Amino acid sequence: MSTRMMLEVHGMHCAGCVGTVQRALQQVAGVEAVAVTLEPPHATLRTPDDFEADQLRQAVAAAGDYRLGDPVDSDARPDSPAQAEAPRESLYPLALIFGFIAGVTLLVAVRTGTYSLASLMNHFMAGFFIVFGFFKLLDLPGFVRTYRTYDLIAKALPGWGWAYPFVELLLGTSYLLVLAPIATNVITLVLMLVGAVGVWIALANRQRIRCACLGTALNLPMTTVTLVEDIGMAAMAAGMLILAAI
Repeated sequence: MSTRMMLEVHGMHCAGCVGTVQRALQQVAGVEAVAVTLEPPHATLRTPDDFEADQLRQAVAAAGDYRLGDPVDSDARPDSPAQAEAPRESLYPLALIFGFIAGVTLLVAVRTGTYSLASLMNHFMAGFFIVFGFFKLLDLPGFVRTYRTYDLIAKALPGWGWAYPFVELLLGTSYLLVLAPIATNVITLVLMLVGAVGVWIALANRQRIRCACLGTALNLPMTTVTLVEDIGMAAMAAGMLILAAI
């Protein structure tokens, strides 16, 4: 005889996490069927009646920063705590953060009395990289897992995902202090264009994945807005290189 169980899964952030957890559970001897979902973050399994759930927990923990939680009552009402959904996807936090960075950029211009295009772009990019790098560091392992699902460099070089938030912080500092502006803008241009290609491929393949631009603290969907964000930053870096050459 077999039985059906549903367990909460903690630590999943994207479709890649779902695949990792599902493969880990499928490899456990005795498991007859597995279905893992992100929203809600549950694992539904069919196992023998005398199956020990500790085997499942050990397998999931060994697969990464994941943890199986308490059993979920499949007959519970949708609005019950056991069936609570993940935070709703929204682009509002991204728009709000961009608005704050733009606002601070204007305040700096008012304070310094410098309204040149180069200065405005320089301060905006400093704020962009420092703020976005900070959000990624709130959950670095989660960011790395999500980032690897679509970024071309992170897929080829596993260590790149761990380094990227610190690279952003260094770029932000360089823009803020106007250090090596040519090198800073060239690096930004290359990184943003490579990032845009990865996002474009994910969108073209209609992958339903989470955007890692603000880490995992906010549930941002991967949309054309992400592509515009990367292209926009690349355009500003290119613009600053052109202005420096004039």
